Amino acid sequence: MALAQARRAPRIDAHLHCFAGKGDSHFPYHERAPYQPDQAATPEHLLRCMNDAGVDYAIVVHPEPYQDDHRYLEHCLSVGKGKLKGTLLLFADREGSLEKMPDLCRRLDVVSIRVHAYAPDRLPPFGKPELKRLWQMATDHGLAVQLHFEPRYAPGFEPLIREFTKTKVIIDHMGRPLQGTPAEHAVVLGWARYDNTVMKLSAIPDARIYPHREIAPIIRQLTDAWGAERMIYGGGFGPETTGDSYRSAFERARSYLEHLTADDQAKILGGTAAKLFHFSA
Repeated sequence: MALAQARRAPRIDAHLHCFAGKGDSHFPYHERAPYQPDQAATPEHLLRCMNDAGVDYAIVVHPEPYQDDHRYLEHCLSVGKGKLKGTLLLFADREGSLEKMPDLCRRLDVVSIRVHAYAPDRLPPFGKPELKRLWQMATDHGLAVQLHFEPRYAPGFEPLIREFTKTKVIIDHMGRPLQGTPAEHAVVLGWARYDNTVMKLSAIPDARIYPHREIAPIIRQLTDAWGAERMIYGGGFGPETTGDSYRSAFERARSYLEHLTADDQAKILGGTAAKLFHFSA
């Protein structure tokens, strides 16, 4: 069934980045930025693409080039006028960073705080009070904890997932299954037993690139483990995006969900995110 026919819920992109572009004097990249995109991907362009593609709402995931400076996220949400919500990026082991959370949560419509663990020199403080404090503060402010990691680092998060049972944990990019061994990703797959975890179908790799493992069976594993009620979708937006390409990204994601009913496909492509992030149905 075509995606347009199957829609019984809002269509929501739960994962995209916006950038003002390199050299923008109003919203400069942070001095500690691990990368600096040249091209802009603005909220104005995003809203045009959303309108053309029939995407109802989106989550602007605050990207690493801005570190814990959220001025551009604030701009994006202001432009979005209720169509957009955001995530925070704060650092448990950086002095003064977590202290920004109360004010940001008061002023901005944010839904989660993102934690990265994919580079040996930029890992969170696993097993230390600082990371637990981040989790506790997120819980106190009604935020989910959003994890972006390589599978080898998954065990470091599990004690906190178990301890904070009421705090939603969003697993970005399917837990990066092709950036670890099957055994390492099996740890992530095991997190489906924790009711507070949500799997995000995003960054779907091209099957032709290294390491040439098929992604379709992995997506089937994830949908079997989490179910449509705990699975969301994100992807397709960037500087070169058009309405047609954005629509095609959703259709590509749906093509991996054909083993599910039309209702469950619609949940993953928007319905579940609408409930999780409190968007209007």
